[in-house]
Parts: sequence; structure tokens; C-alpha cells
Amino acid sequence: MAENHTAGQIRDLKASPLDLYIYRPNGTVEESGKQNLWPRSLARKWMAMLFLGTCLLYCARMTTPVCAVSMAATFHWSKIDSGLVLGGFFWGYCFTQILGGHASDRVGGERVLFISAASWALITAGTPVLAHLGSHTLALMTTARILMGILQGVFFPSLASLCSQRVVEAERGFLMSTMHSGTHLGTLLAGGMGSVMLDRYGWESMFYCTGFLAGLWAVTVWYYLLRGDATVKQMGKKSNLQSSLSRKRWLYIFKKPPVWAMVFTHMCACSTSYTLLSWLPMYFKESFPHAKPWVYNVVPWSAAIPSAVGGGFVSDFLITKGYGVASVRKIMQ
Repeated sequence: MAENHTAGQIRDLKASPLDLYIYRPNGTVEESGKQNLWPRSLARKWMAMLFLGTCLLYCARMTTPVCAVSMAATFHWSKIDSGLVLGGFFWGYCFTQILGGHASDRVGGERVLFISAASWALITAGTPVLAHLGSHTLALMTTARILMGILQGVFFPSLASLCSQRVVEAERGFLMSTMHSGTHLGTLLAGGMGSVMLDRYGWESMFYCTGFLAGLWAVTVWYYLLRGDATVKQMGKKSNLQSSLSRKRWLYIFKKPPVWAMVFTHMCACSTSYTLLSWLPMYFKESFPHAKPWVYNVVPWSAAIPSAVGGGFVSDFLITKGYGVASVRKIMQ
């Protein structure tokens, strides 16, 4: 991937041309990048909170699939109707990925995450109210899911932005694997809570509980980590250079085969995992009506957590031992 560029632009020909920090006009980018790294103590706090946030994100995302069977019976939905509601999330989700990454690079991923979480927590808690608001339940539920997708679509781009700006490269694999293990724990919690709460308190209780917990997370992040924070000022020092580089190089980036390889890999991973996330409870309920809910709502995702965390340890270990970052990322995929 090494190519001849203008003298002084590239520090290391073995580095990726997509890495912002290889550009060093007067050292501005590298110096500000070091200033933006989290101190060790703050990094631990953010890692714990981001893990919980990722967990609650997927817990809220899984609430409708877990409750879909009960909701379909309550509102007399057909399979097509259930598909509209379940699929509405992804129509909204795909529209804010690029916007979320751009906003996070400009103003800081921390604030984008906070605003996003506070908004989808409110929508989650208000879903039962919308469902009983009038006779157009199907349209209201589909709209609510689309809004949920729009607001949650910024989460992982913001997380990637935070990882690149606040964490040293040798520790990014563990951070991202820890965050992704939170997705499995959130799915696990949604399945476990749903199996109990659906029978005892009705499907509405699942939305109220998840929305409350997500709102509590957003308030905690604001009060203890964001209030009085100066990261936006630091981000502003880099924003002009970042936007200039992105405007000049986005066509070049999209001509690179590795970019399309990542897009294709991510598409395959999402198409399989989200099919399971959305339809597994309904499939088991129809095909194996006597199966215990915890079997298909809990067991698959409990196996994924140690795999995700272990993958991060192995990834960081290989990088510190001198293996190439690109090779390690390919091996872990």
C-alpha cells in the first residue's frame, strides 16, 4: 500500500494511507492526537461505561424481537406485519452510520453517544404508550423502530472515533472486543429478562425497564464524565485539518480494495447476526412451542461473550509481539 506522496507527508511507508496521524504538517496532528489520549484512570472509567452502554444498546435493540410474539398476539399481526416492525429498525439504522462518524470526529464521540443514548432510551420507554395510543398501532410501532435505528446508528461509528482518538493502538483491540462483548451481554440480558418479565408482568414491562436503565446510564455519563469536560475544544484544533483531508481523499479511499473487503465482510456478518437476533425467538416459538424461552434467548449469546473478550486479548498480544496490525485484524475476522 506504500506509494510515493508529497515529501514530508508520510512518516512511515508501511503505515496505512487511511491513518490520519501519518500526516504531520508541523507536527500538529500527532501532537494534538497525543493530547487527546485518555489518561489511564479516565480510560478505565470510560471503558466500563462504554461496556455498559453497549450492553444497554443491544438490550433495547432486542426488546422488540423478544416481545414480538406477545405483541403479535395482542395486536393480531401477521408475519408480514411483524416483519415490517422488526425490519423498520434497520431502515433507520443504515442512514446515520456516516453521519454519526462525521459528527463524532467534529465534536467528540462522547457527546454524540450521550445524546443518542438519551434519545433512544426515551423512545424505548415510550413504546408501550405509542402502541396503545390509537388504532394505527402497526404504523406507530414501525415508526418507533425506524427512529430507534436512526438514533442507534451513530453508536458504533462514535465508538470507532473514540477508539482512534483516545486510545493507544496497542490497546484498541481489547477496547473494541470488550465493547462488542457488551453486545452479547445485552442480548443475553434482554433474553433473560424477557423470559421472566413476559410471563409475570407483560411485554410492556420490558420496554419500561430497558428504557429506564438506558436513561440512567445517560444521566450517569453526563454527570460524572461529561459535565465540564474540555474535549470539544481539543477536538476543534483538529477539525479543520481532518475535514480538509477527508475532502481530498475520500475518492482515493473508496478505490482501495481493502475498504470494499471490509464493507463486504461487515455486510455478511450483519446479515447473519441480525437475522438471528430478529427472528430466532419467533422461529423457536413456532417450530418448538414447548421449548423453554431461556434456551433460545440466553444460551447462544452466553457462548459469544468469552469468545469476544478472548479475541481482544489475543489481538493485542499479537500486536505487542510485533505482528502487523493488518494481519492480526484479518486473522481475528
